[in-house]
Amino acid sequence: MTILPQETKNGTVYFIRVSLGYINGKQQTKGMTYRPEKGMSPRAIEKELNRQAVLFEEKAKQDYEQQLQREADKQEQERIQLEKEENEIEYAKKHMTFQELAEEWVSLQEETHELKNSSLLRMKSCRQRTYKAIGNVLVSNLTYRKIQSFITSLGRNGVNQKTGLGLSKKTQKHYLTFISDVLIYAKKSGIVNDNPCRDISFSKSPTKEIEIYSLDEAKKLLAAIDDKAPLKYKLFFNLLAYCGMRRGETLGLEYKDINYGTSVLTISRTSNYHQGYGVYTDTPKTKSSYRSLYIQPKILTLIKLLQAEQKQQAIACGDQWVNTDRLFIKWNGEPLHPSAPYKWLKRFCEHENLPFKALHSFRHFVASQALASGVDAKSVSSMLGHSQTSTTLNIYAHVIQQTNENALNSIANLLEK
Repeated sequence: MTILPQETKNGTVYFIRVSLGYINGKQQTKGMTYRPEKGMSPRAIEKELNRQAVLFEEKAKQDYEQQLQREADKQEQERIQLEKEENEIEYAKKHMTFQELAEEWVSLQEETHELKNSSLLRMKSCRQRTYKAIGNVLVSNLTYRKIQSFITSLGRNGVNQKTGLGLSKKTQKHYLTFISDVLIYAKKSGIVNDNPCRDISFSKSPTKEIEIYSLDEAKKLLAAIDDKAPLKYKLFFNLLAYCGMRRGETLGLEYKDINYGTSVLTISRTSNYHQGYGVYTDTPKTKSSYRSLYIQPKILTLIKLLQAEQKQQAIACGDQWVNTDRLFIKWNGEPLHPSAPYKWLKRFCEHENLPFKALHSFRHFVASQALASGVDAKSVSSMLGHSQTSTTLNIYAHVIQQTNENALNSIANLLEK
């Protein structure tokens, strides 16, 4: 213990410092200041100073002992917790199956909302086949060979009950992503040291040729729709044909997304459906899918007409009306079921004896016509909401190739005249 006097304008004060032991390698010290009362004699000051110093030293040592005990208790708790975790990890290594850990992981995703709704639902849809194949395998025993064997089996004929063929390469990747994400969680939890999902190969599946409406087909179809379709479907299919939007993006549009002054609509949500979960709203597919598109005067007029029609519809429904602000709704204002436009178009084309192609064909039509007209791939990619221009180039390589051939043939004709 040290006592240091210091002269101030208000008289002498004394600094008392006590050096204690070490905690976590750092020396512990405590200090206090003693200021004598006015009028005290030097002898009284010395006596009181010594008394204060002794009391302070005793209190400081008591506090230090208590702090030591707290540190010891903390370290013991940490040791017990670490031992518990190590025991849990060892137990998991010996007893936890893939299905048990996967269900734990799914519950965690539901709580944290780290995945988009559509992504989580897709993962959940992979569970049945995955659990049947590797659900009872211990996570610690799950090897590359077992995973590869399962993924390979998905590509065999008969797995897809609708087509009688194997699952597509894209769907096989969804299954692998599900397994890999669970094993990443297992690695973070200390159950496995490595994720064996790297370098997995996928079975080749028959690729369906992209269906694209020709310009003549699109014109005839839109003319028939403009002439005979209900207003909401007239707007829906004109949006697809003029803007190249995805189905979910179109169904997710709300009136607040429309800027009537600039004729621009903003895409900021999607409307989707999952069996057992129903219709739900989600974010667009990628960051690039958040975008704004110019809409033609024809489209803007249809939007205004539809909004006016729905105001009358709301009055007729009374208290049954659900105000969602969506453009595409059911009779009571609730979001339109995502399958409704597809079913309507199929029936309409059959009735009008027109070629029916999937809704995504409108998107392919817009991209193909834009590229064939000389619009650069980067601009088309931005319009479609692709995350990378290479995606556009890969999907529409045949259109770009044909455009190049036409351009080069034109140059050849000029040179050879």
